Amino acid sequence: MMNPGFGLLSRDTRSDWVRLRTLILLRWMAITGQIAAITVADRLYGIELPLGLCYMAVGASIIANLISIFVYPENKRLSEVEAMLTLLFDLSQLAFLLYLTGGLTNPFALLILAPVTISASALELRTTLLLGALAILFTTVIAFVNVPLRFADGTSLQVPLVFEFGFWLAIVIGIVFLGLYSRRISTEIRSMSDALLATQMALAREQKLTDLGGVVAAAAHELGTPLATIKLVSAEMMEELKDQPHLAEDARLIRDQADRCRDILRGMGRAGKDDLHLRQAPLASVLREAAEPHMGRGKQVVFTLGPGPGAGDRQPTILRRPEVIHGLRNLIQNAVDFARTTVWVDGEWTERSVTIRIVDDGEGYPPQVIGRIGDPFVRSRRSAQDLDKRPEYEGMGLGLFIAKTLLERTGAELSFANASDPFLTPEERPERCGAIVELVWKTGDILAPTTASLGSNTPFEV
Repeated sequence: MMNPGFGLLSRDTRSDWVRLRTLILLRWMAITGQIAAITVADRLYGIELPLGLCYMAVGASIIANLISIFVYPENKRLSEVEAMLTLLFDLSQLAFLLYLTGGLTNPFALLILAPVTISASALELRTTLLLGALAILFTTVIAFVNVPLRFADGTSLQVPLVFEFGFWLAIVIGIVFLGLYSRRISTEIRSMSDALLATQMALAREQKLTDLGGVVAAAAHELGTPLATIKLVSAEMMEELKDQPHLAEDARLIRDQADRCRDILRGMGRAGKDDLHLRQAPLASVLREAAEPHMGRGKQVVFTLGPGPGAGDRQPTILRRPEVIHGLRNLIQNAVDFARTTVWVDGEWTERSVTIRIVDDGEGYPPQVIGRIGDPFVRSRRSAQDLDKRPEYEGMGLGLFIAKTLLERTGAELSFANASDPFLTPEERPERCGAIVELVWKTGDILAPTTASLGSNTPFEV
């Protein structure tokens, strides 16, 4: 289930994630290393370098850093284009410096991987592809066109051609491999971060609805007595003021407004769904509350509850936690979305566990997806369903991830399976032939304390 409110998590909002100060710090480290390498090569090893051009290339990086420091604020975050241009400058500066210092015979040519890796970790795919292609192009150019490294006696540093080709190939493979690896890891981290944020948003919303329902129910309870008193007194005033029509009309208005207040509170209480101010409820009540928004969508929802082996017939009272309500509601919604006609919600309890099983008569999960159900943004089930059944369906991965995460926080163990072989003919399939979701809690995690009492309403702290 995709919530429209989660649109803020889209990849389009990922610009302005890279801090300019971070790139400035990395550039200072590169500048320090470049100056040290040039100085050691010139003074210690006596390698003849075009020092003027080399220091000019390093000076360009210094000037760029100083301009960035003095022009932009410390909390400046780069847009996609600004970050790309910054990394492109670093890539070009490094390629020019390598051109001046022997090309691929310079072992520091490996550093050309750095801008591409940073881009793969933080920027969009098209930006990474552009920088990766330019890095390969620059590497290829400096392999053929460069200023050879010469010692003080005039001899040049010669590297076997096969070694130089191997070094070029290693750099190209490194650009591709590290780029893909960094991209994959960062994408998974971002997807998990987005999904966890969406989970927190969903839980906060469910908690607010629960608190709102509690306030409404408490208000209805507290205002019931004064409203009844007002109605009683107004009715007596109407009897006594029969001879004074204008005053009797005022008393009738008071009674009607009291009735209106009663109806408003009663309607708001229904919107709060079954006394949400209670912290515990029978298992059947919780299941029906979770399924209520989806029971009028043209699919039959059948509830079956009963004790397991060795358990008593008395239905258990469980904690009415927002995580449980929202998670079950999400699972039931998915079942209703893909069911043909019927969804079964079974509840079973024993002395050690409480089990809930949700089954539909749809097509079930695609076999290749079952092992990955519950991961964020898994959407493969859409391809296995008739899109006409739910044309607005955007994907099940985030919704199931939220449900799974919330329910696991309450101690539930979830398992996903299919009720029948997907290759059976429609005539051979059993009635319950679709997807199965089974939730199992230990009794200590889900059952309400037997000694708990409701007491008086707890005031809210502001």
